[in-house]
Amino acid sequence: MIVGIIPARFASSRLLGKPLADIGGKPMIQHTYESSLKSKLINEIIIAVDDEKVAKVARNFGAKVVITPKEIMTGSDRIAFVAKTLSSAKIIVNIQGDEPFIQGDMIDQAIEPLLFDKSVNVTTLAKRIETIYELKSPSIPKVVFDYQNNALYFSRSAIPFVRDAKTNFERINNAEIYKHIGLYVYRKDSLLRFTSLEPTDLEKTEKLEQLRMLENGIKIKVVVTEFDNLAIDTPEDLERARIYYNRYIRNNEE
Repeated sequence: MIVGIIPARFASSRLLGKPLADIGGKPMIQHTYESSLKSKLINEIIIAVDDEKVAKVARNFGAKVVITPKEIMTGSDRIAFVAKTLSSAKIIVNIQGDEPFIQGDMIDQAIEPLLFDKSVNVTTLAKRIETIYELKSPSIPKVVFDYQNNALYFSRSAIPFVRDAKTNFERINNAEIYKHIGLYVYRKDSLLRFTSLEPTDLEKTEKLEQLRMLENGIKIKVVVTEFDNLAIDTPEDLERARIYYNRYIRNNEE
């Protein structure tokens, strides 16, 4: 059984109440939930929340909700808390609650390697960077990976460093630089192992919890997608999401 879990934390440090932020008349968490339902491979979707206000809203639009302790600080630990109670779940999909326009095809692209290759235990997504904003923004992590598409490193800095490029425009055009799209798929035992580990030095430095896996020798298979996504981390991101919704999505829903 493949279960998608959407962690939603009300007390976001950079955008308080983020799951309930309005985008086109719906809370962000509802957009994420409805987008996730378009996956053809997920059998069940659960929203893991730390606040009764978010839980009530989610139940009102028909979602299955699990309340998790407020002391849990990371999305991965929140989904692990829920996953431990799911005896029939073999594969767990961590769908970030702040990615309201995630596409079902993207989710399925990330799931597929675990269905066809038993050696793959964790996957995530990446897309080639196309704008200078994406290159420079520390809220958009970057990833480099080897010839087998196993992640080598994640960073908030622009990696790889393109030594011969004189401008950011040249960096984008002269090298393949990828942004990380924060969707993860785990075999359940790999998720529970990962979340049982203590935070690591690089994780603390970059504030990227996926580095905990790499520092402990857990391979992450990177699936390159042609689909784009918009993660919301700051008030500026939220305003971009509202513009994007009004420009590209609203008309298709009406």
